[in-house]
Amino acid sequence: METMEQRRKRPRRSFSDEYKAEVVELCRTSGKSISEMSQDLGLTVSAVRRWVAQAGIDGGRRPGMTSDEHQELVQLRKENRVLREERDILKRATAFFAKETR
Repeated sequence: METMEQRRKRPRRSFSDEYKAEVVELCRTSGKSISEMSQDLGLTVSAVRRWVAQAGIDGGRRPGMTSDEHQELVQLRKENRVLREERDILKRATAFFAKETR
């Protein structure tokens, strides 16, 4: 049985949006299955399948959250977290100064 040291994980790779779009287009036009295309290109099946699915959502062919909507959601969650932190700091400061004036 392999230990964690013996089994090496593949380093995480990142791909440009243009490359992903090319792969999706190849999957649509080549007549090959996603697993065949991913093997030919040296990519994981799950990554290619996710890219094809997201392209369908972004193109309006499938229901779901578009890439732009997801990006906006991430930004709004980050902004919400910052605002909550600022609010909590102001609450603590108000409580501190209220004690000082008594």
